[in-house]
Amino acid sequence: MVQYALSIRQPWAELIIKGKKDIETRTWNTGFRGEFFIHSPKQIDLEACKFFKIDPKTLITGSLIGKAKIVSSKEYSMPVQYAEDNSRHAAGFFGFSRPKFGFLLADIERIEPKPFRGALGFFKVEI
Repeated sequence: MVQYALSIRQPWAELIIKGKKDIETRTWNTGFRGEFFIHSPKQIDLEACKFFKIDPKTLITGSLIGKAKIVSSKEYSMPVQYAEDNSRHAAGFFGFSRPKFGFLLADIERIEPKPFRGALGFFKVEI
């Protein structure tokens, strides 16, 4: 069966799976709605790990690690909009430099990690 996945660097992927982040921000929007796999690429955002006090050695990378559904998206065209949702996207410490989009997530779950090579944007996964 063909499904889709989205690469989300650690620790952001882990924050989603733990229920501490239910909006994924990007500089691009999507019309995609529905279930997708959360892929954690090998690259880790060390600055975010330090900010959230997460040991990068504990994070799973290079694998499909979860599932979620995109139920909606929203545009952040002003810094105040972005700041209002900080408790949901957790990326406010980076600041607001240009318009961003937030993918609203639901039905988030952890899965048994499956090693997988990622790609940019949404990519096909055959399981």
